[in-house]
Amino acid sequence: MLRPLQEIFHAGTYPDLLVGLDIADDAAVYRIGANRVLIHTVDFFTPVVDDPYDYGAVSAANALSDVYAMGGEVVLALNICGFPSCLPSDTITEILRGGAEKVREAGAALAGGHTIQTGEPLYGLSVIGMADENAVLTKGGGKPGDRLVLTKPLGTGIITTAAKADQADAAHVGAAVSSMARLNRDAARILRRHGCRACTDVTGFSLLGHGSEMAHKGGIRLSISLSAIPVLDGAKRYAGEWLFPGGTARNESAYGAGVGFDGGISGPLRRLLFTPETSGGLLAAVPPETAVAAVGELAACGHACADIGCVAAGAGIEVRQ
Repeated sequence: MLRPLQEIFHAGTYPDLLVGLDIADDAAVYRIGANRVLIHTVDFFTPVVDDPYDYGAVSAANALSDVYAMGGEVVLALNICGFPSCLPSDTITEILRGGAEKVREAGAALAGGHTIQTGEPLYGLSVIGMADENAVLTKGGGKPGDRLVLTKPLGTGIITTAAKADQADAAHVGAAVSSMARLNRDAARILRRHGCRACTDVTGFSLLGHGSEMAHKGGIRLSISLSAIPVLDGAKRYAGEWLFPGGTARNESAYGAGVGFDGGISGPLRRLLFTPETSGGLLAAVPPETAVAAVGELAACGHACADIGCVAAGAGIEVRQ
């Protein structure tokens, strides 16, 4: 569907468009002056949690994350809203308050937006960030020998799906909401200080989907250790109960051919790695000489982070025990 647009808006016609449709990364990057770039992204979705304030905060954190994944700092955001006419006004106010306070936490300004009437709630943000051109991160910069650092645990997608089916423990849902609402700003800053070479945020395409994009764009192979991956409490249990969202099967169909698993890894755990995440952490390729210090600093700041593997020569992804 995007190929006709790629032919219209290609880099040769727009030399200041550094990251666009022909590269397809986490956000668009446009040069606006000497060594200065604008980073632009948009994201929105239907509710993933029941509490309207939490929904607004999680959706906003998710939208802001793309700017951090590209190496930028957020400066401006606009609301994108779709609400049913029957939705109480105080519920709408809480959704917008949750998003607005998350934008303020990011140090950015919320300056308006647009609302339409819809059959179910939709909320998110159009976000603008800024960065120095030489500080921009993409998915494709990893080099053999780099360590793979993940800054948040997996499990938000399957826990919120279990919650929708009234089969999730309240404590598990609360931990998932806290993880989803946490900004990736500080994690991104730490990774940049330690020489991060490639980065993406783990969201709807899952750890293995977004990892596959890093491998493809970098011409590299990712070797991931399953035992090293941080996972939220309850996620493995719900995986064993096969409470996966529909996006899990779609991700496995789209990316599974490029992923190899050790024979002892069970079906539920394989599928958990293909399960969509909401406002997940950053997956980064960090030089081996700085990776230990990066993980240490992340942990000291309260991030449930881990070194989950390495970059190697080759293609695709291998998942070891």
